[in-house]
Amino acid sequence: MCSWLFKKKITGMTLVEVLVTTSILVVVMIAVGTFQYNVLNYNRSTQIRLTNIQDATSILKVIARELRASAISANGSYAINAAATSTLTFFADIDSDGLPEQLHYFLTGQTMYRGVIKPIGSPAVYNPAQETLKIIATGVVNSSTTPLFEYYGSTYTGTSTAMIYPLVLTSIRLIKTNITIDTDPNKSPVIRTFSTQAALRNLKDNL
Repeated sequence: MCSWLFKKKITGMTLVEVLVTTSILVVVMIAVGTFQYNVLNYNRSTQIRLTNIQDATSILKVIARELRASAISANGSYAINAAATSTLTFFADIDSDGLPEQLHYFLTGQTMYRGVIKPIGSPAVYNPAQETLKIIATGVVNSSTTPLFEYYGSTYTGTSTAMIYPLVLTSIRLIKTNITIDTDPNKSPVIRTFSTQAALRNLKDNL
């Protein structure tokens, strides 16, 4: 028998076929990569959003608890030392040692701080140089229409309007705290406001 009958026809891929195959592979790889990126980016954004929401609600719980425990200072000053739309200074015994600390919550730019001053000496003195500051929130975007703090008197009914300025500090009986945050600063703004309110229990009259 002739040997040519057993020869196999050997063929290769043409240049066009190689280019087409390569193009298809590149498109598939890009699609898979884009999908994976979108999934990871979505998961990251969701995690950031959840963390910011949890931080905001945790901060509000702490502020409300401290406000409810507000009391006359160690040197006899009124429980509320200063009050404005984006700053609040009051006294509360947060370490249960019988001597109320001075607590200072305030907003600078989009950063919210908490300052604490422990009283020293007799009579007690609250030295501003001894204030311990801590950043408690970032991305806070409160506006004039949604102030960080709102103040109410003893006639608060749940629908009452906030006290107007200038405030009479000794008339404050309830404080509402609103934290408006951009839940994910790395993406298009997703603005949410979280609120809580606290009656000044040690000063309440007809609440």
